[in-house]
Amino acid sequence: MKSYGAEFLGTFWLVLGGCGSAVLAAGFPNLGIGFAGVALAFGLTVVTMAYAIGHISGCHLNPAVSIGLWAGGRFPAGQLGPYIVAQVLGAIAAGAVLYVIASGGAGFDVAKGFASNGYAEHSPGGYSLLAALVCEVVMTMFFLLVIMGATDKRAPAGFAPLAIGLALTLIHLISIPVTNTSVNPARSTGVALFVGGWAVQQLWLFWLAPIIGAVLGAKVYRLIAGESE
Repeated sequence: MKSYGAEFLGTFWLVLGGCGSAVLAAGFPNLGIGFAGVALAFGLTVVTMAYAIGHISGCHLNPAVSIGLWAGGRFPAGQLGPYIVAQVLGAIAAGAVLYVIASGGAGFDVAKGFASNGYAEHSPGGYSLLAALVCEVVMTMFFLLVIMGATDKRAPAGFAPLAIGLALTLIHLISIPVTNTSVNPARSTGVALFVGGWAVQQLWLFWLAPIIGAVLGAKVYRLIAGESE
């Protein structure tokens, strides 16, 4: 139960910090942090939580990561369900807190997107479904490669949170214009439920693509690095 609680809180922090920066600070007049600031915010949530709860739950914060680690032989199948439930509930709780905060500002309109992920007319750059699918699969694949490699017992000790957080920052710098960057089904769900409509209709992609990418990343890592320790 401690692990599940840690995953709930960690995913809450990821969604509140990452999506919160996008909703509240990205476009703030004159001083907005922009895409680069949002990318850094997502990376910082992972770094801070990895040091805070990594020793409790492994700090997955992401159903795709949990599934990928299972595919890579690093995580037991019996804990997948509870981990994913805890992550999704943490993301939804963060979405609720963010909604309360954001709705207190003048001119707030949840229909503008609320940091939801999307493709076609709901992609920040108008990218197609195929482009969004390929982007999410490839980004999540490399995210798992970094996670598997950084946490390998042969890797330098103590630096995994930095490598993983920087990888997530880089992923956002690449893919925010394409899909608003998911690579995390819980993160996508936590805000899409408050937007409803198109955000929920397109949510399937942001479950399917990250899971496919995560499994591919884990399998590729095992291919190049050998069996999991």
